[in-house]
Amino acid sequence: MKPYLIGVAGPSCAGKSSLAAHIVSRLNAAGTEAGVLSLDSYYRPLAHLTPPERARYNFDTPHALDSDLLLEHARELREDRSIQCPVYDFVAHTRARQSIQIAPRPFIVIEGLFALYWQELRALLGTKVYVDLAEELCLERRIERDVRERGRTRESVLLQYQTTVAPMALRYVYPARANADLLVSGNAAGLLEADSDYSRQVDAVLRHVQHGLR
Repeated sequence: MKPYLIGVAGPSCAGKSSLAAHIVSRLNAAGTEAGVLSLDSYYRPLAHLTPPERARYNFDTPHALDSDLLLEHARELREDRSIQCPVYDFVAHTRARQSIQIAPRPFIVIEGLFALYWQELRALLGTKVYVDLAEELCLERRIERDVRERGRTRESVLLQYQTTVAPMALRYVYPARANADLLVSGNAAGLLEADSDYSRQVDAVLRHVQHGLR
């Protein structure tokens, strides 16, 4: 059996990475190897731009990603072959020198803003999931993450959100809901008590995976 690919898309900071991690954890706990491929690794290198130009770059359009390399790697994983995944430096706004080898596994979760955008990528996915969350909550989470992890100021995060994140989500990300097999709420991301709504949503994703395998 070829590796089974699961796509997880949604707006910035809706809870995509959290859902991907929980899916992988549940599959691994069941004795099946699973891993994650993040679209964040595939932003185009911007070493040819000055630091101020990099800071003004529009990272919230699909064209900011090296989609050719992403599709090549998704196909390689689907064919049970290892890849050399790039590493992106979000502080310097460019691709790092090193790469990471990702070995094929029975299940691979491909997560990111545009995981359901490209038709060629959707064709490789057995299960397509969209994580939904109110815009104001996404913005709160993004401010907290970018200030803590990426060395940004609150003001710079707000400016980027208003200039590119929100309008590009309206144009490219929100329409991807129509391409999803399942909608998951990111409200309670991380709350995995057995009787929680979020746990039941993860259960629903895994049931769809089982159905896809059959």
